[in-house]
Amino acid sequence: MRGRQLYTAVLRLMAVGLVAMAAAACGGEAATSDPGAAAPADIRTVTHAMGTTEITGTPQRVVVLDTGELDSVLALGVTPVGAVAADLASGLQSYLGDRTEGVEIVGTIAEPNLESIAALQPDLILSSKTRHEDIYSTLSQIAPTVFAERVGVAWRENFQLFAEALGMSEEAEQILADYRAKAQETGAKFGDPSATTVSMVRFLDGSIRLYGEGSFIGTILSDAGFGRPPIQQVDKTFVEVSREQIGQAEGDLVFYAGYQDAGAENLAAVTAGPLWQNLPAVMEGRAHEVSDDLWYLGIGPIAANMILDELAGYAPAA
Repeated sequence: MRGRQLYTAVLRLMAVGLVAMAAAACGGEAATSDPGAAAPADIRTVTHAMGTTEITGTPQRVVVLDTGELDSVLALGVTPVGAVAADLASGLQSYLGDRTEGVEIVGTIAEPNLESIAALQPDLILSSKTRHEDIYSTLSQIAPTVFAERVGVAWRENFQLFAEALGMSEEAEQILADYRAKAQETGAKFGDPSATTVSMVRFLDGSIRLYGEGSFIGTILSDAGFGRPPIQQVDKTFVEVSREQIGQAEGDLVFYAGYQDAGAENLAAVTAGPLWQNLPAVMEGRAHEVSDDLWYLGIGPIAANMILDELAGYAPAA
């Protein structure tokens, strides 16, 4: 299937190139000699994980190939023409609501549909080396393509990179400045936030992850000044534990979620068991189930601000 998509995408590119050549042959000379012709569009060079990419003017037809990229462009007021979903059954992130209206789903993160992407005739494609290094050259033949180096913990740097590609760097700086101020205000609602340990638990199919400081949610908690349980004080995305080790999820506040149906089933089984039920945070009502879409898949400014809003709701009464 991937080979067919590549072949179709290349055919489309060849067709577009032939049309452009014909147009140039028929009208290029007249356009050049017209003193009233518009000035050439601004061209800027963006340096990214795969090298450099030249982008002309302001992209109007953007395709994004990960959840963080979708959140980022929407935060800048840009509605992409196409986006991938974590999985087709769930669709695009639910927390984004009607912001994604009109966005065509072009496959999944794991398997972008190259034929569908090419059919949208994008003028910019955004993704990351982590996700799609193997298809970068093909994507670059479809449209100018910009890749971040990694995902998750680097969401703020990625946001700035994508904003640069869109020609909206100043807007991005203001959004991040507002976010940082909000993070500090949220932490202050807890008095000394470093004295409150926040534990992040995610259930997947057959596994349990405790999210560390080197994750999207880890950066938000750090920006707000919260403490973390010892096992989560690591510079990586997560640490896996067994059901028998679930006691290490303890914290002053525990937030947990399940990824897809299999993760939800695992969550239900573990949280119904005695080891979970005997956690002090659970017994005292300090453990809260949250949206996996938002807290773990969002990875962008919109999600970050919404998480801060939810965190503020758990602050002790003044």
